[in-house]
Amino acid sequence: MKLFIREHALLFAVQLMQFAAILSIYWLDGYRDLPTALYAVFIGFFFLGCYLIYQYISRRRYYLRLSRPLEALDESFQILEDQPASKALEQLLHSQYRHYQQQLTAVKLQQEQHLTFIDQWVHQMKTPLSVIELTVQNLDEPEAASIREELELMRRGLHTVLYMARLRAFEQDFHIKPVVLPKLVSEVVHDHKRLFIRNSIFPEVKVSSPGITAQSDEKWLFFMLSQLISNAIKYSAAADKTGNGQKVTVSCYLRGAHAVIEVKDHGIGIPKSDHKRVFGPFFTGDNGRGLRESTGMGLYLTKEAADRLGHRLELESAAGEGTVIRIILTAQP
Repeated sequence: MKLFIREHALLFAVQLMQFAAILSIYWLDGYRDLPTALYAVFIGFFFLGCYLIYQYISRRRYYLRLSRPLEALDESFQILEDQPASKALEQLLHSQYRHYQQQLTAVKLQQEQHLTFIDQWVHQMKTPLSVIELTVQNLDEPEAASIREELELMRRGLHTVLYMARLRAFEQDFHIKPVVLPKLVSEVVHDHKRLFIRNSIFPEVKVSSPGITAQSDEKWLFFMLSQLISNAIKYSAAADKTGNGQKVTVSCYLRGAHAVIEVKDHGIGIPKSDHKRVFGPFFTGDNGRGLRESTGMGLYLTKEAADRLGHRLELESAAGEGTVIRIILTAQP
């Protein structure tokens, strides 16, 4: 109704000015029969009102469509009326919809091609990395240790890229099943043994019960826990370059109906001002800028995966005191 009034406000104003001009001309010409003049104005307004009522009734659906946003793209195909303006609007909406669908299809195709390329590239890079790792594995030269360290960084970087690509097609790349959490924790800690040794960090695993189980995707959960342990080692090493006495504690326990995997370190910690931003993409913060291997994607991917799997993350940290991050899962009885 408001749109109809705004559209016809100018017509109403013009009619008023027209009646005023006609009455003024008659008055200046010596015509003084006021009742007849007012009756003529009334007749004019009567016909104007009939026209406006007809316009509103006949085009009511058109104005309602323009007054509220579309809830679905398919609504743009609804037939409004046979008025020329309505038909022109329908044709415009149809044309816009087709154009949008063409662009959306093109973007989806480009995205699929990009994901396919990333997957193939990562897998291609794994082979030469494995060959180099085997080559330097038995070398005792001091330079070999540095090469192995760089290879480890490259391998973890490739994993991050691969999981970043998989995250975009997450619905096609997860399989929920019962996961025995203590077993998973041991596997992840074992996978990071060289990183623990290289940084002189002692891993400590605490499990309240060996049978704690939760429904999750084992591969994604392994990746999430790997990111948290890598960060814990990195922050611990940054706090104490000597590594003496530093340890990272990975705990698994029940808290009510939930299973909790907790990663605790006594490293450099995260400033409170960064707590709300550490799960954002490419955010490195003050800590990340001091650590060359930080990409700002580890915690982002962990949070995204946790949200999509229905898990929850808890973060407790203070600068200079360490960090505790928990993955909260629904425990399976």
